[in-house]
Amino acid sequence: METVRKDDLYALRMIQSNLESCILGKRKEIQLLLTALLAGGHVLLEDVPGTGKTVLIKALAKSIRGQFRRIQCNPDLLPTDITGVSIYHPKDEVFMFRPGPVMTNILLADEINRATTKTQSALLEAMEERHITVDGECRDLPKPFLLLATQNPIDFEGTYVLPEAQLDRFMMKFSLGYPDEDTEKQMITSQSVAHPLDSLEPAASIDQILNLQQKVKETHLDDAVATYLVQVVRQTREHPAVNLGASPRATLALVQASKAYALIQGRDYVIPDDIKYLAPYVLGHRIVLNAEARMEGMSTASVLQSIFQRTRVPVRLEK
Repeated sequence: METVRKDDLYALRMIQSNLESCILGKRKEIQLLLTALLAGGHVLLEDVPGTGKTVLIKALAKSIRGQFRRIQCNPDLLPTDITGVSIYHPKDEVFMFRPGPVMTNILLADEINRATTKTQSALLEAMEERHITVDGECRDLPKPFLLLATQNPIDFEGTYVLPEAQLDRFMMKFSLGYPDEDTEKQMITSQSVAHPLDSLEPAASIDQILNLQQKVKETHLDDAVATYLVQVVRQTREHPAVNLGASPRATLALVQASKAYALIQGRDYVIPDDIKYLAPYVLGHRIVLNAEARMEGMSTASVLQSIFQRTRVPVRLEK
């Protein structure tokens, strides 16, 4: 097996450095975002307003020289406002397709739970199939394509709960959260003259990202580690506190995320610790606890912790 190339690692480190200069004190969350990008997945950010979600995704698009579009979701948003629409030109007597914001590399769907269920469903085809269908014609999305959707966990007035089918399309769900006191002071200083985003320089190209995504597919997953991963996912369906466990799509998502995270760490193989680290972010939003477990104060995190405690970790003894 070949080790990860130094130039690939350098590009990843430069992208990470760019993002960390714009969003201070959030190295873990930035690595999770890069993991989703390299794994070809989508991210749901559940966070309060003003924590830097938009800045983070803009910095990512600028760092990889990618196109960026933003959708402000609201009840008036129509599916064609996302996918695009064909417009009739009387002079030429033809219909011309006007692409919507989904035809981009990085798409931010802000407050996705404020859009109606019909509009939310317009994103399902794009998220899963990487293409859209308008007027019966299928159109491929640009590569790479990353959807980052946000929702406010506090304000539920005028919102539409995301159905389980759509939640399952997101590879990861996490939040940025508030910065600590020292980081917030540092943020004041760093933005006293200009925002770091204004002077951000590209750190990689679209072709490099596509190459890294291919490297993720080639990352080695040992049979013993694969068995360990499958056992963890299957136990989410058999746990007595769980009403709905993780789907087979979740299994594949955890595989791809683990491979991408291993690559970011400079390895061309997955270890069990990668799976344990990523499971709360990949499986957490796919697990639905039963009423008894919720009344007892249990959480998906505690369920996953108990699963890992009783799942045997594969160990290879070297002579």
